[in-house]
Amino acid sequence: MSDTYEFLFRNGTVVNQDGIGTHDIAVRDGRIAAIGDVDPRRAGKVIDCTGLHILPGVVDTQVHFREPGAEHKEDLETGSRGAVLGGVTGVFEMPNTNPTTTTAEALADKVARARHRMHCDFAFWVGGTRENVDDIPELERLPGAAGIKVFIGSSTGNLLVADDEGIAAILSKARRRAAFHSEDEMRLEARKPLRVEGDPSSHPVWRDEIAAMQATERLVAIARRTGARIHVLHISTAEEIDYLALHKDVATAEATPHHLTLSSEDYARLGTLLQMNPPVRDARHRTGIWKGVAQGIIDVLGSDHAPHTLEEKAKPYPASPSGMTGVQTLVPIMLDHVNAGRLTLERLADLTSAGPARIFGMARKGRIAVGYDADLTIVDMKRRETITNKWIASRAAWTPYDGKRVIGWPVGTVVRGRRVMWEGEITEPSIGEPIQFVEALPRG
Repeated sequence: MSDTYEFLFRNGTVVNQDGIGTHDIAVRDGRIAAIGDVDPRRAGKVIDCTGLHILPGVVDTQVHFREPGAEHKEDLETGSRGAVLGGVTGVFEMPNTNPTTTTAEALADKVARARHRMHCDFAFWVGGTRENVDDIPELERLPGAAGIKVFIGSSTGNLLVADDEGIAAILSKARRRAAFHSEDEMRLEARKPLRVEGDPSSHPVWRDEIAAMQATERLVAIARRTGARIHVLHISTAEEIDYLALHKDVATAEATPHHLTLSSEDYARLGTLLQMNPPVRDARHRTGIWKGVAQGIIDVLGSDHAPHTLEEKAKPYPASPSGMTGVQTLVPIMLDHVNAGRLTLERLADLTSAGPARIFGMARKGRIAVGYDADLTIVDMKRRETITNKWIASRAAWTPYDGKRVIGWPVGTVVRGRRVMWEGEITEPSIGEPIQFVEALPRG
């Protein structure tokens, strides 16, 4: 083996599986080749990380980049530009595009659009429907597939599978962990009259906590019956946290920064900019989700980045669409929570790198370890910044956190050893490649 390295990230405070300590990280051929005290003369390029923390590359496992079909809101390039500016090295993108990602051809088209055009690495969720249920064993193993995603409560697009029979059919075919938007469609339909014209604060009244809880209970029961593994996206209620604690053998769970940071009190300030599915609820539920983080019930963080233009969001509720930007603000918002003492930096790394690797089976990602991809999120834990709309790279060009002051900031994003972002600037051409998964590796 050669004694030289292409890059050396020197003297950083590394957040790793063995704790936090000062180390050098040497890179060869896009992978970590050595960790420890490395002679800088052996490296082609040395990046001084003194005073900075180096985390395993952050993976955002739920984003909507809108391509194809709604590129006026976002596309794969602009969405991934926001990702790397925010310290995110990989994303899992959702299937509710136009056309939907429900066939091998649609998935291959997305992968082709993304390769070396996205700035970060990527995978795409494949939508599970009644029509493609027999194809699921093949679809979930295709290159670039993150797995199967199912909407059991209507959100956006036309991927709804609301009945137990349809859900069971999909889960009986899936071999990888399937992800779910969990709201009970029958209850949502029955409660539509509770929406108040022009009042987005009625959104969590319509899509109440019972709609979320009932759907999650149904999902767990069907998963047990079919012998499947499920992942419940964007947990929004305290009750779901307590319930899922009893079912960790079959169910993993995601929390979002907005459900951990905002509450129903913010509708008065943000209006429809706060409108999401499932909704941001009162502070009791936010406290319950933080309990899930503290107790290890929450497995991953996902931003649910779902941009709409300001013109679209300005429509009077309920004509206004649900969704907000989030991929670029995930890291700074969560670093601010770390500095406020709400979680440790090690727990944040678990939620954003080791957790996704553990539950979805990413190959060579999720740790700072020799042989793994050199995906690194480099942050300044003492830096004070103000998040602004001007900073947001999304084509939607806004954030619900406009004007929010935070402590802790991403200063570098490294994808497979290449420093693609440094100090707020894109520094490399887009190099994004499909993320590989252990359960779908090519057979030799």
